[in-house]
Amino acid sequence: MNARASEFELRLATIADVAALTVLMTRSIRELSKGFYSEAQIESAAKYIGIPDPEIIEDHTYFAVERLGVVIACGGWSRRRKLFRGAAEQEDLVQEFLDPSTDSAKIRAMFVDPDYRRQGLGEMIYLASVDAARGAGYGSVELMATMPGVPFYRRMGFGQEEPLNIQLPDGTNLPGIQMYKFLGA
Repeated sequence: MNARASEFELRLATIADVAALTVLMTRSIRELSKGFYSEAQIESAAKYIGIPDPEIIEDHTYFAVERLGVVIACGGWSRRRKLFRGAAEQEDLVQEFLDPSTDSAKIRAMFVDPDYRRQGLGEMIYLASVDAARGAGYGSVELMATMPGVPFYRRMGFGQEEPLNIQLPDGTNLPGIQMYKFLGA
């Protein structure tokens, strides 16, 4: 579906959006992960990763894009240690704030409705996230990309890649790549 950019509204997500975000995230995982992961990996990712993190919503660092009142994309950044949702070692992290002088802000949970892919929504959210992180004093960002997102993040200038397996709570291994980017002046 092609829509005009003026039809998209970027705003901060709220706790009231959690149900809509969950539907969006799981649909995005199920559709856009085909060809990258097995059906079992996709279903496990939908179950464990496709859940909004209320902490970044409450921190006012998570965005939603709406078209005609419907949430069609989401994502954001975090000043906390957690890099992604779904793996026990991430969920158990103490969630103190990072130090912008030594730590990288985290780009978190970017999802686009499959009907609206390749219309600039991911870039809209990413740029808003980077602007906010830079405004908070961060000089670099990092993220854990699932394989469908890797080409997008490379286009956004990410490098310093480290392949990792995300072990989900049911034992499923999901290949991903931890990526870094210096923001510059």
